[in-house]
Amino acid sequence: VQLQASGGGLVQAGGSLRLSCSGRTCSHCAMGWFRQAPGKEREFVAGISWSGANTAYGDSVKGRFTISSGSTGSTAYLQMNSLKPEDTAVYYCAAERRNTDSVGMLRYGYEYWGQGTQVTVSS
Repeated sequence: VQLQASGGGLVQAGGSLRLSCSGRTCSHCAMGWFRQAPGKEREFVAGISWSGANTAYGDSVKGRFTISSGSTGSTAYLQMNSLKPEDTAVYYCAAERRNTDSVGMLRYGYEYWGQGTQVTVSS
């Protein structure tokens, strides 16, 4: 399993960015986005089940971020709107094998990780 995250950058508060995570994943892998700000724990941002039917979001991004998957299920996107300075972090995509079509929110469950992409939101 190989994951590649892209799409990060510098944006003003209130702006939008779209992150992409692509690569070869397993057929029953949920995909997720996590983020880590300096001095903080890596936190769950959003996840999508292997079929795309189920999604989950961290409380701090609900209503602002949307996760989706590509037609083949090997790509995941994170549309980030109404960005805030506190969204500044390195964003990581990850994949987790699951027995059911559900989403895991714990980083320890994710076996495969891509490199991070920096998102910086200026005030």
